[in-house]
Amino acid sequence: MLAGFDPSELTPLFWLLLTLAAFGIGITKSGFSGVSLVHVLVFAHLFGARASTGVVLPMLIAGDTMAMLMFGQHANWNYVRRMLPPAIIGVVIGWILMNRINDLWYRPTIGLIIFGLASLQIGRMLREEWFARMPHSTLFAWCMGGLVGITTMLANAAGPVFGLFLIAIGLPKKEFVGTAAWFFLLLNLFKIPFSWNLGLIRTDTLALNAMLLIPIFLGLKTGGTIVERIQQRWFDLTIILLSGLAAVQLIVF
Repeated sequence: MLAGFDPSELTPLFWLLLTLAAFGIGITKSGFSGVSLVHVLVFAHLFGARASTGVVLPMLIAGDTMAMLMFGQHANWNYVRRMLPPAIIGVVIGWILMNRINDLWYRPTIGLIIFGLASLQIGRMLREEWFARMPHSTLFAWCMGGLVGITTMLANAAGPVFGLFLIAIGLPKKEFVGTAAWFFLLLNLFKIPFSWNLGLIRTDTLALNAMLLIPIFLGLKTGGTIVERIQQRWFDLTIILLSGLAAVQLIVF
């Protein structure tokens, strides 16, 4: 569908789906990373799993910028600095893999990774003594950072992975949102030349990106209001449950 793409050719149903997906991007950038399954599935359905990663990337950067301006002052830069180097390596690995693997299996693989991490975190919450030191170890940060980089390059599905990492280390919700905003803004900007090299960023889809900025902003404001009012424990549980749902969607679809 990307060949000669013209937004005017989209049906009202597709515009409704795109608007909801863009709203979901805003919700995701407010901290509810598991909601990313909405835009991942909608854009993959419309453009194809591989091609959609480039179509969505400018919108993700726009959402990251908005989130950074709204919540960036709460960022914990210690974790941004710890996670960026392995995530950058992961992006490069993902870029290499995108020319060598089939769409049919890499999305389910990412779903299985997220599902496994969510299950591990549920077990840890039920038995806090389990893996008490692991989340703060350098090895854990590098493993998670590498997974974030690979999953964000392959399917823009790194939000649940990074969210589970921040939950595992016990980051408060405002620091969670601010840290994620800065981290993904920097990481997504780094992805631009790689997506461009693969031919995934197209100038004829930038107009579509611009048309969807308002629902992204509205989603971010809505999610930010929820974050302000929700208790920390319920916030943590919501992140885990939404991540699990995202994993199931990636595995099944």
